[in-house]
Amino acid sequence: MALRHYPEPRHRHAGMTLIEQIMVLAIVAVLTSMAVPPMRSLLARNRLQAAQMDFIAALQHARGTAIMSGRRTLFCPTRDGSSCSDAMHWDSGWLLGHDSDDDRQPDHGALYVGSGYAGKLTILSSVGRHYVRFRPDGSARGSNITLLFCQVGHAEHALSVVVSNAGRVRGAPASARQAATCAQTN
Repeated sequence: MALRHYPEPRHRHAGMTLIEQIMVLAIVAVLTSMAVPPMRSLLARNRLQAAQMDFIAALQHARGTAIMSGRRTLFCPTRDGSSCSDAMHWDSGWLLGHDSDDDRQPDHGALYVGSGYAGKLTILSSVGRHYVRFRPDGSARGSNITLLFCQVGHAEHALSVVVSNAGRVRGAPASARQAATCAQTN
């Protein structure tokens, strides 16, 4: 019986060598180390935007509550979740409640309490203005109030929320002066 010779396959199956695998890992490590700082900046900016949108939504809800209920509605910083604090810092949280007797405290407890950003963000209100009180017509009594949002110790990407006397709520980037003030305050 004659031995048959089979032709060699045209494509040879070969795996990766150890050196090729090490080179791929080195390239992945370099690319990852280049991507981490921009990713941190993106996440920090996203955290600020989320907090800004949280406050805009809460302020609009407070204004809507005042209009729908026909009662003055208070929006203020809180430390304990049940009473307003007279602080410029809103990092620990905020609350929304009716304030019929003008004592800057919710009448029968808070209608809504927002969680804080303590340790993550700095949130400051305007000097001399530590709360917002919406009237039944939707206007906000007193002077305009500006809330500043920044990373603890960092001024870049700072944002603001402004409430006008007419009750209009808007978000905007913070000015350079506002951002510096926010970043320096602890």
